[in-house]
Amino acid sequence: MARKQVFAAGGIVVWPGDTPLIAIVQRRKDGNWVLPKGKLEPNEDPIDGARREVIEETGHDVTVHEFLGVVSYPVRGGIKLAQFWRMQALDGPARTPMPDIRAMDWLPLIDAVERLAVPHEQLFLGGLAPHLVGRAFLPHGKRSRKAGGRSARVAPPPLVAPAAEPPPGLLRRITERWHARGT
Repeated sequence: MARKQVFAAGGIVVWPGDTPLIAIVQRRKDGNWVLPKGKLEPNEDPIDGARREVIEETGHDVTVHEFLGVVSYPVRGGIKLAQFWRMQALDGPARTPMPDIRAMDWLPLIDAVERLAVPHEQLFLGGLAPHLVGRAFLPHGKRSRKAGGRSARVAPPPLVAPAAEPPPGLLRRITERWHARGT
């Protein structure tokens, strides 16, 4: 019997500043903190779906930038494949997050990684640390006016996340937390 595949998309949403902040959301159903993402609608473009899901879950309008990679993990009867793009929040929240979300928070990268409840997301976000905090960010909204809120696609996205060194001690803390849960 073939395993079902669930396709999802979301964003690593950054609020730029001296210390860039990362958006994470708390699901109402289990209280877990996760990266903003969700299932794609049938025939929905992954970039459009990622932007829609991030807006629904965070309440913030965003600009979509480069593709960052894919996280896969088992779900009931199959596997979920979640594609992520780097996004930048524009100003304050434009709407109330969807009812499935209890809260959202902006945290420095290392704090966001440690608060995430899903080990796969912790490793993914931690591995992107040099890519996310070591870059110059555009001022709020500048790209939005030129590109209508979307990045132009130049090439098909890669199928794996870029390799990067996580911050010192991060993998050890994630591994200890994972083992403490008994998973």
